Amino acid sequence: MGNVSDRRPPRLEDVASHAGVSHQTVSRVVNNQPNVSKATRERVEAAIAELGYRRNTAARSLVTRRSQVIGVLGTELAQYGPANTLLGVQQAARESGYFVSIAALKESGSDSIADAVRYFTDQGADGIIVIVPHGGTVQTLEGLGLDVPVVVVGAGGHGRFSGAMVDQKRGARLAVAHLIGQGHRRIGHISGPRDWIDAEARAEGWREELAAAGLADDLLLEGDWSAGSGYRMGRKIAADRTATAVFVGNDQMALGLLRAFSEAGVRVPQDVSLVGFDDQPEAAYFTPPLTTVRQDFEELGRRCMDVMRTQVEDGAASSITVVDPVLVLRASTSPLP
Repeated sequence: MGNVSDRRPPRLEDVASHAGVSHQTVSRVVNNQPNVSKATRERVEAAIAELGYRRNTAARSLVTRRSQVIGVLGTELAQYGPANTLLGVQQAARESGYFVSIAALKESGSDSIADAVRYFTDQGADGIIVIVPHGGTVQTLEGLGLDVPVVVVGAGGHGRFSGAMVDQKRGARLAVAHLIGQGHRRIGHISGPRDWIDAEARAEGWREELAAAGLADDLLLEGDWSAGSGYRMGRKIAADRTATAVFVGNDQMALGLLRAFSEAGVRVPQDVSLVGFDDQPEAAYFTPPLTTVRQDFEELGRRCMDVMRTQVEDGAASSITVVDPVLVLRASTSPLP
């Protein structure tokens, strides 16, 4: 194994020689491909670190005719879910040797989406991941005649586009089934904004689980994902005193609901049981700690990149990947007395 000259940066062949493997093996490790043993992968990664090897993405682009750029189109990126999905995409892209170009939209109108797509095509992006959670997004994209792979987060796969999603309806049904199992029969729901894909799916899951148990679905209020809207809805529920349990569309609204209940003297869970959605890090520290449905947003982002890579690199057909939600039990629910 020879030393690399100080007059040039290390090349893939130098890593192969240093690690005692073929250059094809190094290429598989660098591109995060399978069929490499753990021991060999670790030896190659050690050689990469020791030599300070950096992949020449410009040269690779000339060979593959790909830019190694993935466009990410997003709105509401300050929200917990979209922000953490984006982090998952960025991490998975970096590990796979791709760069992420982000277009963050203030609003999701068709003109804004079209402008963002033109921005990506001007960059020669290999594909576009869409984190725009509103119902009209897919229709707008379909009208643009895109000739690169598209993965739509949350849309579940529509037409020729791939989809990556958490099973929102299943998560809602897990929440409501838990409350029904504790004896609750008047279960309200505070939904997110009606034009959000995820909000509608969670509301539909709430309805379906109630219907399966022969229960009414007449206790529905619409919030806007914020703690403030949860607080306002909580004041209404506390004044009405009809529901014995509430399934809330996200943890932020549940936080506002808890404040409203506390001010009104409604005890959680003794008077009203409460289930949120997301399992944001603070949920375990609410008073009481919040029972909620966990979404693994970073895994969702990684799944987006997995689907994108199979289409960009292998020419795979469009597909749907689904991340299962998990019900996390804490102290905000209890059996009906």
